[in-house]
Amino acid sequence: MIIGLLLFSFLPVSIAAEQGSYKTKDEVVYTTLNPNGSQKEMYVVNSFQIKEKGDLEDYGDYKSVKNLTDLSELSLAKNKVSFTASTDTFFYQGNLEEKPLPWNFDISYQLDGKVIPPDQLLGEDGHLKIEIATSKNENAGDIFYENYLLQIALTLDTSKYENIIAEEATVANAGKNKQISFTLMPEQEQTFVLEADVVDLELNGIEISAVPSSMSIDSPNVDEMTEDFQSLSDATGEINDGVGQLQQGISELNDGVASLENGSNQYQNGINELDNGSEELINGSSAINEALSKMKESLNQEFGAGDFTELINGLKELADGLESTEKGLSSLQENYDNAYQALDQAITAIPDYEISNDEINQLKQSTDDEKVVDKLVETYKQARKTKATYKQVKEAFSVVSPTLKEVNGSLTKMVTSLRTMSKEITNATDPANIEQSVTKLQEGVSQLASKYQEFHNGLKEYTNGVHKLSNTYTDLDDGISELGEGTEELENGAKELHNGTTELADSTSEIPEQMQKEVDEMINEYDKSDFKAISFVSEKNEKVGTVQFVIKTEDIKKSDDKEEEKEEEQKEKSFWDKLWDLFR
Repeated sequence: MIIGLLLFSFLPVSIAAEQGSYKTKDEVVYTTLNPNGSQKEMYVVNSFQIKEKGDLEDYGDYKSVKNLTDLSELSLAKNKVSFTASTDTFFYQGNLEEKPLPWNFDISYQLDGKVIPPDQLLGEDGHLKIEIATSKNENAGDIFYENYLLQIALTLDTSKYENIIAEEATVANAGKNKQISFTLMPEQEQTFVLEADVVDLELNGIEISAVPSSMSIDSPNVDEMTEDFQSLSDATGEINDGVGQLQQGISELNDGVASLENGSNQYQNGINELDNGSEELINGSSAINEALSKMKESLNQEFGAGDFTELINGLKELADGLESTEKGLSSLQENYDNAYQALDQAITAIPDYEISNDEINQLKQSTDDEKVVDKLVETYKQARKTKATYKQVKEAFSVVSPTLKEVNGSLTKMVTSLRTMSKEITNATDPANIEQSVTKLQEGVSQLASKYQEFHNGLKEYTNGVHKLSNTYTDLDDGISELGEGTEELENGAKELHNGTTELADSTSEIPEQMQKEVDEMINEYDKSDFKAISFVSEKNEKVGTVQFVIKTEDIKKSDDKEEEKEEEQKEKSFWDKLWDLFR
């Protein structure tokens, strides 16, 4: 009676069926792979959420179809499946052949370092290494590869496997088994590796599921990080400004050292000329001193009017010689004063500040070019040394000009006295006056000869001092020249350093914006929340809700278990068996 009612219930449906409709259609693609990853079998389970019961159509390049909902027949013709839906949810299976998956899987096995074919692994012992390489299948469409993530899972029996190593995998306990799971993001190709020590090898099939990466990724709050990078950008900008000021200061220092070098060269030339003229000056002074001595002796003897003529001429010649010497010394004093002033201004312009070791270390840390900093430190030390040396010899330099001035004054007085004597002798005509003048002349010449002897001795000491100063200053002038070369190199190095810090400041100034841009691009790359599924089997299918892939490799197990499972899978229930199952 029940059987009759069931049979009768199908009859009106098949006779009175009308055009139906569905809300959505889902596809689950089941694929069996060989242990090495090559594709073996594939079928699709299609499920429909029925809106209006009746006749429906679906599309796919199926070799055969099977109704999984009821006993009604399905029609397959020219890639079109026709069926009548009498329930709220309708399922049917379509078997495919030579339909490529969106991914390629290449699975290899090594035992104790040797590649072993999968069919020779069963029951083996040793160190097992499994490599699962994934790549895009160029023979399939792009949409699933670009929008689906893969989850690869292996289940290992801990009674057979130990010392399991699986980088980039999550490992979980599942009873007595270990569940190893790898995840691959869309548009990625990677090789996953699992290693373990195995005894009496058996391996369940590797399970691979592919699902849409449809989770929405919220943009992370990077404000604190960008603020830190902004602080870095501001700091590098300040460093660049500081290095710019340092470059300007070094440039000014180089200009000052150049002026110092010029002044030092002028001073060196002047002191050398003075030293070279010292011998001539001493010789001239010796001649004058000898002439005064002879004049003194001559005046102590009796002589006539004619003798006065010779005396007058001698006094004039002596006055002319002293006047020429006085002019030479005046010119020398003027050149010396100019050279000394230039030297003093240049050395005084060198800053007195001191740079600590901590400040030097901070400067080294602010740049990658330590050579420039080392040049700066060396130049700084040389400048300090030059200034200290100058302070030690400055007193000797300052004495030269007053001494020359004093000598010039003495020579001027001598010239005036000699010309006065010559004039008085010339004007004297009275013998008494002549005698009186001669007496005064004798006294004056005697006094002049004594004073000039003192002057001559002082002049010799002065020229000796000039000679020593000339020899000593040569070393100082060489040091100033080296300082000039160092500051010039330092200025060039500072320019390079400033160019580098400018480039660093320019590049770091864009870091916050670049970081936000990179974060946005990364999120856009993995955010597939706007993905809309399409049918895997036919572009004609509409209202596709989800498409999922369930992929599994064949087990590597003992043959008895495999055959028993296979027989159970292949055993097909009759209509009466299925009917009886309804009442169990």
